[in-house]
Amino acid sequence: MKPLYLLGAAFSVAVCFNSVAATQSKPATEHTQKANAAVLKALPFNDKQDFDNAKRGFIAKPDVVTIKDANGNVVWDLEQYKSYISDDKASPDTVNPSLWRNSQLVLHHGLYEVTENIYQVRGFDLSNITFIKGDKGWIVFDPLISPETAKASLDLINKHIGERPVVAIVYSHSHIDHYGGATGLATAEDVASGKVQVIAPEHFTEHAVSENVIAGNAMGRRAVYMYGALLPRNAQGGVNGGLGMTVSTGLAGLLVPNKEIKQTGTKLTIDGVEMEFQLTPGTEAPAEMNTWFPQYKALWMAENTTNTMHNILTLRGAQVRDALIWASFLDETISLWGQEAKVKFQSHHWPLWGSDNIIPYFKKQRDIYKFTHDQSVRLMNQGYTGEEISEMITLPPELEQNWATRGYYGTLKHNSRAVYQRYMGWYNGNPSNLDNLPPEVVAKKYMQYMGGEAEVVKKAKNSFADGEYRWVAEVMKHAVFANPQSTDAKELLADAFEQLGYQAESGPWRSVYLQGAYELRNGIPSAGGTQTATPDTIRAMTPELLFDYLAVRLDSAKAAGKQFDINIDFTDLKKGYSLTVENAVLHHSSNQVEDPDVGLVMSMETMNSIQLKEITFDEAIKKGDVKISGDESLFTAFLGMLDEYNFWFNIVTP
Repeated sequence: MKPLYLLGAAFSVAVCFNSVAATQSKPATEHTQKANAAVLKALPFNDKQDFDNAKRGFIAKPDVVTIKDANGNVVWDLEQYKSYISDDKASPDTVNPSLWRNSQLVLHHGLYEVTENIYQVRGFDLSNITFIKGDKGWIVFDPLISPETAKASLDLINKHIGERPVVAIVYSHSHIDHYGGATGLATAEDVASGKVQVIAPEHFTEHAVSENVIAGNAMGRRAVYMYGALLPRNAQGGVNGGLGMTVSTGLAGLLVPNKEIKQTGTKLTIDGVEMEFQLTPGTEAPAEMNTWFPQYKALWMAENTTNTMHNILTLRGAQVRDALIWASFLDETISLWGQEAKVKFQSHHWPLWGSDNIIPYFKKQRDIYKFTHDQSVRLMNQGYTGEEISEMITLPPELEQNWATRGYYGTLKHNSRAVYQRYMGWYNGNPSNLDNLPPEVVAKKYMQYMGGEAEVVKKAKNSFADGEYRWVAEVMKHAVFANPQSTDAKELLADAFEQLGYQAESGPWRSVYLQGAYELRNGIPSAGGTQTATPDTIRAMTPELLFDYLAVRLDSAKAAGKQFDINIDFTDLKKGYSLTVENAVLHHSSNQVEDPDVGLVMSMETMNSIQLKEITFDEAIKKGDVKISGDESLFTAFLGMLDEYNFWFNIVTP
């Protein structure tokens, strides 16, 4: 019988964030040099307050920040950035000066005191880890991506402040860089026994587990572009991810919360530390919350305010966020604690001190999302499309000249398109786009109409020489899709992407362009090292989520004309389910059919072991861990109807 590897590729998504030597990187052109020089004149680079804030409260840092796992594999290496980025180095021609400035700030790392009894370790991962000193132990907020980086952070603070046990872990929201390192601080047994409390906003586990399941394969592949996974760490490659330098590559864990915060105003006192929570669902994450510390007049903002414009829609793909709700929750934050707060800190970047500074900061953070929403909708209602709106919308000077609302992670251009998408969807109203031709067909027709590939490449080279890189990218994508074997077309498209990347202020935009250039020159990668859904995540899945995932893997052509029922009984959950295939659709129900075609009896633990490939389905049957009845061949046929996803699908080539 075929092994039951039901989850397939989404749970073996490999994303390599180690630097790989790319070939043929080229210098900045004269046009890129001029564009980046213009940024130096346009923005207030003489304002050094952020540098003062990034350094404030510094206690200590290791001489070398290279963190390895138990097998000696490097999971985090800040040294690769320190070799070419520092406060005293001017921005190179190949990096937007504003993004370079952000890189300099984010590279400040080590242990910092935020205020009395509140500390952060920064620069040990994409996010910050925060330690609140209680009567006897540490309350840890957002324990990074990797257990190794979280443990190194705990070791650092214990060394300099005094060793204390972890008594509680608080997840601010459901993204992996805010919970994945928890298993480096505590065990599931610690949580089960009550030794360690794990606190999260309502529906945290559901969203943490499901985020990378249904569309996980496509999102994971695009994340390689968003984070510049294969880019070399130098001034022609990866310099900054916007929120942090990059992501760590340890095997992320998940300690399931034993307490959920279900409403704003909920108060807890843990180990002598008073906390009050504000739920903000649907802002930066579907499950998220801010925390107020009344004893210290300190306000933890999760990822609802960072020192950048954030994403309304991430470039890796996700559901569009609600900019209007985001702004309204920030308005609520101002009303709740704005006047009292003496320090504001969060899961990325550096804190801000003083109510006189915090309230204006909050208002501009609120208004960057409200402005993007309102002005995009205004132009939408005048009949403009998302593409047109993104070219027309401009920030007022008070937001344009404000460092904390610059587009290091999100951008005004793609956020305005996200607002349009939220309201209007993919169709822009033009009948030509209702049933338009797919890219490969369009590409071949364009080449024919434009006089053939050689003529198009010749003209595009002239446009490249004139600095028209966006236009060259638009034209040459058709040349590449019409003839993916064309070295001239791919190289010219890569050159255009490269210059656009060098000019990008957004870390993800730079990464997307340079990763595209990398793949055009080097081909599609085939290997990597970071799982987006780890064993702890799989074990936290509900049967319902598993079955939903199986449904999107069902190949309709193979299932057409088939009709059958499968009953599955999970002995440890004491729950039974039916899977029904009918009309080339897979349904699941907790109301089992009376006479199924095939029946399975097993524990959910066994199911998880099979998903993790710790045991095959055949082996589980032989061991007696799975009992099967009915038409065994039909179940084998069902497994054959499930797609296995190819993670390394093409993006810049057909």
